[in-house]
Amino acid sequence: MRASAGSSGAGLSAKDSLEIMTGAYKIMTEEGPYMPPAGSPLPALLAMRRARQTITETNEHNDAQTDVLEQLRQRIEAEEANLREQQALQTALENRIQSLREGLESREKKSEEQIAEERMAELRKEKEHWDEQTSSLMKELNWFIGEHLGPMLAAEELGGPVVGGLMDIDPKDLSAGFSAQGKPKKAKEQPDQDRRQRRIDDIWGPREEQGQASTRRNHERDEAAAASAEMRDLIEQLMNKLVEAGGDTSAAYVELPRESAAARFLVRSKVALFHPRDARKLRLVDFGRDFED
Repeated sequence: MRASAGSSGAGLSAKDSLEIMTGAYKIMTEEGPYMPPAGSPLPALLAMRRARQTITETNEHNDAQTDVLEQLRQRIEAEEANLREQQALQTALENRIQSLREGLESREKKSEEQIAEERMAELRKEKEHWDEQTSSLMKELNWFIGEHLGPMLAAEELGGPVVGGLMDIDPKDLSAGFSAQGKPKKAKEQPDQDRRQRRIDDIWGPREEQGQASTRRNHERDEAAAASAEMRDLIEQLMNKLVEAGGDTSAAYVELPRESAAARFLVRSKVALFHPRDARKLRLVDFGRDFED
């Protein structure tokens, strides 16, 4: 049949082919498009597919816009921060210029003696302010040493962990000492006070006081108090030596009687430095100068 169809098709003329195609086109155009019957679920399914596709595309667009909005928000915040800094700088400069103008006008109206007296009064006021600040800071430092740092220094001296390794230390537990592994030993209910005081004197040295009152206070001294007193004394020596040196770092060293936990803590905290060739000497870091590693 294929051979016969092929042979018959081969015998059609161009006119016959055109008539066949024209007839088929008319038949197709006269027929209406396919529409689903009433009650068919096809329209609803097509609508749902289209709605789902629209929702997916909308979500993708929203995600992309969210990233863009976040970048814009961060940029706006950065620009606002820069603007505030520039405004603050401008205000400070304007105030400084105004102050200089007022000072210049005031100086032109005053004698040299009046200017010198006012300057001296300003310096005295500044000195009083910094003296108060120094006194307040020293009180806070002494409190910190006595309440927190002293017990940790004592624990390190007695063979326990370094300062910071054991935060909650009860000064009463220091009387038992520490094991070879650095673990706290169980404290006795009634420790030998004479032996305890001898150990304190061997590590931190006896108090440099005289009389019966001194003897009584010696028996009241514990490990934390001895370590706190050593730290306060070392800080005072270092500060006095730094002031006496007058900027000469080679003259700011304090000679240590022994290698103590207090000295090691100051060095670890980047507050003090050992002498590069003599570990028995220590000085404070002069923060007004370059820091030496």
